[in-house]
Amino acid sequence: MKFIRFPLCFTALTLVFAPPALAADGTVLAKKPAPVVREAKRLEPAEPRPGDVQYADQPGQLVYQVLLAEIALQRGDAVLASKAYADLALRTRDSKVLERTVEVAGYAHRFDLALEAARLWVELEPESKRAQQLVVSAMILSNQLDELAPNLVRMLEVDKASLGENLLGLNRMFARNTDRQAVFHLIDQVCRPFFGVAEAHYSLAMAASSAGLHERALAEIRRALELRSDWEMAALLQIQLLSRESADQALSFMQGFLERYPKARDVQLTLARALLGEKRYAEAKHHFDQLLRDYPDSPEVVYPAALLALQQNDRDFAQAQLQHLLTLNIPDKSLAYYYLGQIAEGDKRSEEAIAHYARVGAGEHYLPAQFRRAHLLADQGKLDAARSQLREAKARTPEERVQLVIAEAALLREAKQTQAAFDLLEQTLGGQPEQPDLLYESALLAEKLGRMDILESRLRKLIELRPDSAQAYNALGYSYAERNLRLPEARELIEKALKLAPEDTFILDSLGWVLYRQGDPLAALSQLERAYAQRDDPEIAAHLGEVLSALGRTDDARHILHEAMHKYPGNEALIDAVRKFAP
Repeated sequence: MKFIRFPLCFTALTLVFAPPALAADGTVLAKKPAPVVREAKRLEPAEPRPGDVQYADQPGQLVYQVLLAEIALQRGDAVLASKAYADLALRTRDSKVLERTVEVAGYAHRFDLALEAARLWVELEPESKRAQQLVVSAMILSNQLDELAPNLVRMLEVDKASLGENLLGLNRMFARNTDRQAVFHLIDQVCRPFFGVAEAHYSLAMAASSAGLHERALAEIRRALELRSDWEMAALLQIQLLSRESADQALSFMQGFLERYPKARDVQLTLARALLGEKRYAEAKHHFDQLLRDYPDSPEVVYPAALLALQQNDRDFAQAQLQHLLTLNIPDKSLAYYYLGQIAEGDKRSEEAIAHYARVGAGEHYLPAQFRRAHLLADQGKLDAARSQLREAKARTPEERVQLVIAEAALLREAKQTQAAFDLLEQTLGGQPEQPDLLYESALLAEKLGRMDILESRLRKLIELRPDSAQAYNALGYSYAERNLRLPEARELIEKALKLAPEDTFILDSLGWVLYRQGDPLAALSQLERAYAQRDDPEIAAHLGEVLSALGRTDDARHILHEAMHKYPGNEALIDAVRKFAP
């Protein structure tokens, strides 16, 4: 077993019975393993000490103590098992017994016993790699970092054939240690004898980065690349470090690296994704096109290339790549089905979209797929089927079940069954009277039913539960402004919401609307134009049209309203505004 693969718990090697399975932290996962029968081995005794039991002359006593320890272990009493083995190990000084003592003490989290037994084993067999590994593991688990460096250096020197690989594994050995500064100083000591090896500088760069020593991390990774200039793994770490300072520096480094090593696939893929994030779509497409030519069957290339095509509204290319992704050997094809569903929905191919959404499995896109599928069914006049589908959807948490109920209520609302939608939320809210989303959605439905008392009580309850809920303040303030009631309080509520969410489009719209209601159309116009520039929402357009009309800008009002009506022909707020201000 190579050193870098040695876990931070004690690897189980059978002596008489198979040990329990271990988690990464050494805890017992299975307390009653199946026994493994082996031929008994006669153990050579250590030099006799006063009071010692001579196990070589009393094999029954040996078997008894081994059975005592293993039965205790199977019954979950790892402490008793570790004590029994520790006694046996100190008396026999047999390497197999010592090894088993270290393992069982590890299960019991008796790292003091484990370290004592491992050190005794090294004393008896100084050349044993296994014994040295267990000493190191026990020291790590007991957090004895100060004395660890010489042991690690010795182990690295012994296995020269795997030196680079073992150096790269150093940080994994200390992944659970929260004192990142101490880990950095230890790895610095361990790596210094090997500073002619690129992996030593890479490992130290990783430790420095984890410890918050950014400049040291950059210096070490640059040194690693000086020693191995084409090492893509080191280049990727330097990209990550540079990105923390400046996206431009990271992009420049990637471009220079690719000029020198044009076949560096991972760097090119990272560059293409970074350009995509910077909205430099043409440059990103150039790299993705090249990557697709070189790696047409790589999911890591095909998927982001498809997303870029979607971003550029190249639906045909995106669809072709996503369909190709379905033919590749990837563990989860849900994302491909989800985006294929979006493409089909955008192209008005509803049945195909429904079929794609139905194949989206558990994960981030499962609920959105269920919502879209239900809306498409409802749009086809299949409201009962849409509601059944939402009720049958698999919710992983109570919160997801609430979102499914809210989605069902939205279907009823859109079908002009407002009372039924409200009743559905009321029924669910009865079992969860302080669920924030249910309070908010039921308040909005109460407003449509003219139940201002319910709207106000629900939103004030939500503000009490979530004093940082910008949406609650905004909804209450807007409801007052819409009815021309309590305008000073309405403005105060909306301004409170804006402080919590300064760039929220709908809060800007609310502020513009309350200013208009208070008789300040010029101030209102400024806020509404800002909101409409962010999002051409039909209700914002209706408000903007009314304010423009009030200011005497009739032509501008007609233009805004008719343009919005063309995009949203069925919106009630727009229809009313057009009827009043742009007939």
